[in-house]
Amino acid sequence: MDTHDDLGDSLKITKTEGRQLNAPGTWVSGSIAGHTFQILVFEDHAENEEYELGTSRISKLWLRRQTDRQVVANFDRGWDLQPTTDDARAIVDFLAAGIAEHTFGK
Repeated sequence: MDTHDDLGDSLKITKTEGRQLNAPGTWVSGSIAGHTFQILVFEDHAENEEYELGTSRISKLWLRRQTDRQVVANFDRGWDLQPTTDDARAIVDFLAAGIAEHTFGK
């Protein structure tokens, strides 16, 4: 798998949808290291810790491998599908470590 620097180099944000009146989070879509992702991230931490991926401010994360279109991770306020490959695990860890800061600047 790529190093964190390589992951960062391959990160492409294709769409960021700002907050809706009834949904305060921000949807971030893009690609990284041969995978496509969609993430719902919040400016602040979840009131219920179980609804957040670690301390990432992510409440939803969907990751699909581009080569075979296989979903390799899905988190929806809890794991529906834990990362199924080492690559998926590294990507999820990378995104969890910095997508909120990238999106909100803090």
